[in-house]
Amino acid sequence: MENLVQEAIQNVNLQAIMPSLVLCVFGMVLLMVSVFSKRGSTTHVAWLSIVALVVTGFVSLSGWNNPQAGFAGSVLLDNFATFFSMICLVAAGLTILMSDDYLRREGFPVSEYYPLILFTTAGAMWMASGTDLMTIFLGLEVLSVSLYVLAGFFRTQTRSNEAGLKYFFLGAFSTGFLLYGVALLYAVTGTTKIDGIAAYVQANPASAMNTMFIAGGLLLLVGFLFKIAAAPFHMWTPDVYQGAPTPITAFMSAGPKAAAFAALMRVTIVGLEGLQSELTALFWVLAVLTMTVGNFIALSQKDLKRMLAYSSISHAGYAMVGLVAWNEIGLSAILFYMLVYTFMNMGAFAVLILIGKKGEDNLTLDGIAGLGYKKPILGVVLTIFLFSLMGLPPTAGFIGKFYIFSGAIKAGYIWLAVLGVLNSAVSLYYYLRVMVQMYFKDPEEDFSWVTINVPTAISIIISVVGVLYLGIVPGSVIQLAKLAGF
Repeated sequence: MENLVQEAIQNVNLQAIMPSLVLCVFGMVLLMVSVFSKRGSTTHVAWLSIVALVVTGFVSLSGWNNPQAGFAGSVLLDNFATFFSMICLVAAGLTILMSDDYLRREGFPVSEYYPLILFTTAGAMWMASGTDLMTIFLGLEVLSVSLYVLAGFFRTQTRSNEAGLKYFFLGAFSTGFLLYGVALLYAVTGTTKIDGIAAYVQANPASAMNTMFIAGGLLLLVGFLFKIAAAPFHMWTPDVYQGAPTPITAFMSAGPKAAAFAALMRVTIVGLEGLQSELTALFWVLAVLTMTVGNFIALSQKDLKRMLAYSSISHAGYAMVGLVAWNEIGLSAILFYMLVYTFMNMGAFAVLILIGKKGEDNLTLDGIAGLGYKKPILGVVLTIFLFSLMGLPPTAGFIGKFYIFSGAIKAGYIWLAVLGVLNSAVSLYYYLRVMVQMYFKDPEEDFSWVTINVPTAISIIISVVGVLYLGIVPGSVIQLAKLAGF
């Protein structure tokens, strides 16, 4: 027993979880600051949260080219985890910047909102760095519980209550699938460590065809596919995205989705490598189904948040093309695409926050008629983000899709790339429809209520710079994505 305790102490290595540890400490401190703050005073907590994210970012970068393993190999702070952690931190930072004025407008200036975002981000970082299924589950639960609260944060609004409850019940249901999958994989392999599962399959090739092993792997995938909103596990997305506070909708579409992709990639590429042929066939079907469902249902949407929800589903399908490719280009393209998607989607939601009235009932196609004339700056920046979501040059969305589809073509999945391009063509309709409303329809409103506050303006500027920089000179970031691959 003494040897076991000594080994456990030697294997702790807090450096491996230092970024999320720092973020959790900041979150707990800010909870105490909130307790002793004047009711309705949230700005100082918001800016302290930004400081927490910046400090955590610098701590995270210590893992670049300097991998740190801890807790008996259950956590690994490597280039892969660092890249995804930075995506989550950027998403959280942009969310906080666009939130303070929005919360006051909606009548919910509650300081606890910001520590919840920090805890969600910490959970996302655990998911990205977890090399044990139980560590990934722990990160998933920390992330999910905080998001359940944030989705239903506006407790006096029916839509927000509905969003929180739907996300909670369906999220708990999907977590049950994931845990059942972990149990079955443990029953077959005797370990929950991802590399341990891979080693067992390599030593016992027949186990890859074991019914219990296959069932465990599929149940595990269900939990991750729910989080990335892949069809047919996407049904929660439009209602939750529409009902949740808009900054949280933006955050859910970027940070937690990136973390789920990180965990999915580590589990499949490393742990389930023995099932590569079966998994690539499965991901091929899921990628096409997700792209198609997201794009075609988005065609009929008039509510802008629901439209972007289905758009988010389709973009998860594009990213899954990289998993089908299962090569260096495809996998590094997923990392790059998640960063690109963070900038363009967060920016689009930031514009919606500025033009929305209290209650946001005007965030419809008719509600933005004439925006390009009445508020030309906002019209231009929203057009930039929509161009990027469409995948048109010279924006980052074009480079991201080109990179993703290149990996598929190199792996021989030419028809998958063709279907991806055709789906992108379908998406032109509903994105262009927004621009038509902005520039070719007579305004029904004068948009006199729209005021551009500094924090939200900063988030929009950062997003625009990210979209254009990654679209015009993406080489350096693509190289970093390659270095972050397995």
